[in-house]
Amino acid sequence: MAISQGPKSVEQDPVRKKRRLRTWAVALGIALVFPIATGAFLWFSLPDVTSLRKENPRATAFMLYREEQSRKQGKRPRRIWYWTPLSRISPYLIHAVLIAEDDKFFQHRGFDWESMREALEKDIRRKRFAFGGSTISQQLAKNLYLSPRKSPIRKLREAMIAYRLERSLSKRRILELYLNVIEWGDGIYGAEAAARMYFGCSAAELSPWQAIRLASVLPNPIRYSPLDSTRRWLRKKRVMLAERMRKRNLISEEQFREVLSNLGLQPPELLPSPEPPIPAEPKEDAGSGDSSVPLDGHGDLSCGSFFGTGWNPAAKSTRVHSGQGRIGIA
Repeated sequence: MAISQGPKSVEQDPVRKKRRLRTWAVALGIALVFPIATGAFLWFSLPDVTSLRKENPRATAFMLYREEQSRKQGKRPRRIWYWTPLSRISPYLIHAVLIAEDDKFFQHRGFDWESMREALEKDIRRKRFAFGGSTISQQLAKNLYLSPRKSPIRKLREAMIAYRLERSLSKRRILELYLNVIEWGDGIYGAEAAARMYFGCSAAELSPWQAIRLASVLPNPIRYSPLDSTRRWLRKKRVMLAERMRKRNLISEEQFREVLSNLGLQPPELLPSPEPPIPAEPKEDAGSGDSSVPLDGHGDLSCGSFFGTGWNPAAKSTRVHSGQGRIGIA
């Protein structure tokens, strides 16, 4: 009497086995092709950055985003913006911003892998996807062409645009663009506008302590103000920036003491460590602060009689100016 062996298993049925292999092959193909196709689409949809070699942008995506935010809140948008060449920006501000935001700017090719790794490790520890570790080239890419909303696709586009910027423009031009379009307060863009609004002088006239105050609020100039002397974290960051600039002979000992005096500190209170790290923004400050901080008791913060000339830093202004004439209306 024959004994039935029952239905064959999948492993024993060659037809089913072939179907299963085919399914896995298709799934693997999709898994490989999809990211490649997505990357290719993003790459060929990127803006042409070569025009920035000789032309200055007439607006940035970030400016338009801020202005749209103001309209939604029922406010009148303002854009205070004066274009100025890098040669007319104080070297103190250039050095302070580089130290604060991208100390390896002239060594890397658009990406600081060590800083990105450290930022990723912090995100993992805090269990949040906040990115971070962006270089000046990456920040410029975001400011010029993208929205500030965080997403993996936006971050990928930012990296691609930064790659193109680094290969199409000189480091000097990237730095000039960055210092001219970066946000430095509500409706305040670029070094020239920041110098005029906060200190009443041109970007070329900024002193070491003024430059350090401006650099210290990056990358959160809405949350923090260069005129704010009340936050311990800001004061500590300013001392760190001054320490690094002094140790690299970017400022003299006398200028270093002037910075400390402006912060209400004395030389014995200095932190002794060589090349002290820039302190991280404290969690307790998140979402707090106001960029409209009045002058405190550390003396006159202006280059001249700026706050006595009728110019009101809080006044609404819609005109955008340039060294070559007006370049837009917000």
